[in-house]
Amino acid sequence: MAKSAIIGVVNVSDRASQGVYEDIPGKACVELLKEWIRTPFEVEYAVVPDEQDQIERTLIDFCDNKKCSLIVTTGGTGPAKRDITPEATECVCEKLLPGFGEEMRRASLQFVPTAILSRQTAGTRGSSLIVNLPGKPKAIRENLEAVFPAIPYCIDLVGGAYLETDPTVMKVFRPKNA
Repeated sequence: MAKSAIIGVVNVSDRASQGVYEDIPGKACVELLKEWIRTPFEVEYAVVPDEQDQIERTLIDFCDNKKCSLIVTTGGTGPAKRDITPEATECVCEKLLPGFGEEMRRASLQFVPTAILSRQTAGTRGSSLIVNLPGKPKAIRENLEAVFPAIPYCIDLVGGAYLETDPTVMKVFRPKNA
């Protein structure tokens, strides 16, 4: 029997977590995933401040307790002092997948020269894949478009839920024998 799909979205933002401004990045990420993914899925959602312990606790909870197959974070990937999402991600992951960050930066350089300042990363914990994204909706789309073709197969490899996409809007890759 197929596992039900649960996707976690974590917006890392001091101001959004305090209610100073609306959580636009996290909501944009959910809408993008709904546009691409055909498999029915539930969303686990959190807005947390740029505090490493809170980010780590949320990621661990989403992986270990809520059983999210995919967790995307938005924000906290730049070089500013409070940008610590990649550090929190690295602390909770069992395996890091540096190719995700490399590809997102490569894709972003087509749009802005400051993409080299971004520190997105990805990794796995149990049967979950965690992917760090920037905090702006336009950049979220550009970055996720660059790596999403590999995400469903990665989730297959770690034992997460099987995700199908609408191939007219997001074509993914799976080997023919997968």
